[in-house]
Amino acid sequence: MTVKKIDANPSTLESVLQELKSDETNRSKINFILFLADDEPTTGRSWCPDCVRAEPVIFKTLEEFPEEVNLIRAYAGDRPTWRTPAHPWRVDPRFKLTGVPTLVRWDGESVKGRLEDHQAHVPNLILPLLAPTT
Repeated sequence: MTVKKIDANPSTLESVLQELKSDETNRSKINFILFLADDEPTTGRSWCPDCVRAEPVIFKTLEEFPEEVNLIRAYAGDRPTWRTPAHPWRVDPRFKLTGVPTLVRWDGESVKGRLEDHQAHVPNLILPLLAPTT
């Protein structure tokens, strides 16, 4: 079906999540947050090879799903910013990120499933995240 892509960063993610939650049209959609590394200004490609590998696989898998999906692409920053132990998404109890890329299914309040950096490029692991949750 369709994947609506929304970009965010550490300073905008909260407002994006609130906007998504308050929009009635999103109640029937599946929501994901894909935590990624920023692109290098000199190359235009992510500094994270796992992100480069996983991102197109995730997009393709979500686009093939028959229901509408929201995908927030949450860019964590450049390498030094991400490597900081006090990075907001590393210390946020909702996310507890340890690596990028990380794909999470978001229900509006909490994480309902996740794939860590070493799993996020595997379509057969992404598909279960699309299953109905209780």
